[in-house]
Order: sequence, then C-alpha cells, then structure tokens
Amino acid sequence: MNTPAKLGTYVLGLAVVFGATFGVGTAVGGVGTPPATEEHSAHGDHGGAPTAAGQATPAGTAAIPGGLEVSQNGYTLTPLTTTVEPGKNTDFRFTVTGPDGKPVTGYQVQHEKKLHFILVSRDLSHFQHLHPAEAGDGVWSVPLTLPEAGAYRMFADFAPEGGSGMTLGADLYAAGDYAPKALPGVSRTATVDGYTVTLDGDLAPGRTSRITLKVSKDGKPVTDLQPYLGAYGHLVALRGGDLAYLHVHPDGEPGDGKTQPGPEIVFYAEAPSRGDYRLFLDFQHDGKVRTADFTLHADGAPASGEQGGHDESPSGSAGHGEHTH
Repeated sequence: MNTPAKLGTYVLGLAVVFGATFGVGTAVGGVGTPPATEEHSAHGDHGGAPTAAGQATPAGTAAIPGGLEVSQNGYTLTPLTTTVEPGKNTDFRFTVTGPDGKPVTGYQVQHEKKLHFILVSRDLSHFQHLHPAEAGDGVWSVPLTLPEAGAYRMFADFAPEGGSGMTLGADLYAAGDYAPKALPGVSRTATVDGYTVTLDGDLAPGRTSRITLKVSKDGKPVTDLQPYLGAYGHLVALRGGDLAYLHVHPDGEPGDGKTQPGPEIVFYAEAPSRGDYRLFLDFQHDGKVRTADFTLHADGAPASGEQGGHDESPSGSAGHGEHTH
C-alpha cells in the first residue's frame, strides 16, 4: 500500500485528535505520527529563547523553535472541540491553561490582538489566519472550516499577563481519505485577486535575514496599503517537515513617520536551520485582507553552528520576542 493510501486509511474514521494525546517536547505530530527525527535548532528571542515567564536561556543555548510544543513554561494549549468535519463550519473552542492548571484569562495585547490563531494543513498547501473571540472564563471561540479531509496544525500565538510571548501548537485531523500534496517549489512571485507580490531576499540558517515583499496591481505599485494588525503586512513563516514557527517581525509601523504604506513591506526573519520554508503574507488593500504565499530554501553557511546568531536590523528592532508580525 502506498503512503497516501496508508495515510488516508489511518485518517478515515477519525474526527479530531487533540490535547492530552499529544506528546510534550520535541515529538511533533498527532497520534500515530512518529517523532520528528530532526534536531531543532535555536530560534527564540534575541539574546536567548524564553524558558519561563520573564526568563531566558543563556545566549548561545539551543532552544526549540516556536509552535512545536503543545505545552511550554507551564502553559498548555487545550482544544475543547472534539469533532471537525471537512467542509462544515464549526464553532471551534479552546483554552490555554496556565501553570496553576486553570484557563488563562489575562493576556497582553500584541499587534492589536490578545491571541493570534493560525491554521495550516500539514503539507502547507492551506493557510488560515483567524481571529478568535473570548467566550468567557478563559475559553476562546472561532468559526473554523477545514476545506478537506486531512491533517492540520493549529498555532496559538500569545503573551500571558506578566509573562513572555510564546507560540503553542497542536495537530488536528478532519475525517476522510486524503493524499498529502508535495511542498511547492521555490517561488518568489505570487498572484492573488489581481495583485502581484514579489519577494526579494534569502533565508540564511542561524541568522536574521531581511525579506522585502513588493505589492503591485495591474502593473502599478500599490502605495496605499492599509494597516493590518499594527503593520502594513503580517508574515508567517513555517519550516517544511515539522512546521516550526519562525520569528518574523516587520521593519517599522504605520504612523511612525518613516514607514511608507507600500509598495514595499520589509520583514526580518530568523531561520533556525537549513531547509525549505513556506511564507504566508497577509496584506490589506481596499478594505480586504489577501494572502500571498511563497517557498524559500535556507542554505549557505550558518551562523554560530545554526544556534541562533543574530544580525541587528537597521531600525534596532531586536527584542521583539517570538511574536511573528
């Protein structure tokens, strides 16, 4: 039996598998998924990744990239919804429990939201950036539609009050037969709704890289992009294979007197290792948010043995933590 058929047989009859069934630590994936064999390189915050609220590992110490763990520093992503059917809108609910075992109710506002929720298919062919609402008592609610059967991963990106920012991740499955898609080849141009977005720059393992995205429409540069989540663009970058959630931040912000509303949007991204990465850019124009996607390959000489060496951005934007906007 070939691999897609085996995966389809395995997923058939599953509804959603979450929560306590997931391993904590470097094992990535759902029930029946082998642990990742790749060692996870450092990434985290500038000057060391957070290990506990307000604390950081010593500089040069390897840390696990964001999104690979369902639990970190005593905080655990806990899905409450137990059934998600492909193609059907579901009121998906989840909590983040704190070190005391109770749902967290206090969050810092980061980039206009208390919590950012990202959903991708495991093969990185599908991407959603959703905005959950607080339903009370630490419960989050978000309308969720999985387009087809298959394996997905959810990310909760947040900072609890008095604590450091973090990204927790968990797998979920939509019942039915499916065949995983191959990762798209390297691409630097994307088209969406009549817009063309081009990417300039490369990812370098173990260091911060400058990535510039330029937006045009009908062959003309777009110079009136609208702010979205406190910036002119929001970029999510994920490593192929294990879906490590990269540290990405924009250069400048609307209203700072120097950042222009297009056509260029500049980001600084930290790739923890060599390999393929998928990048998803959300940008807003004419009142609508659109998503452009790209594939890059990080190669070349690593900095500090791929242990998270950093190049400072011109704007002095070090210290942004793990948030990815």
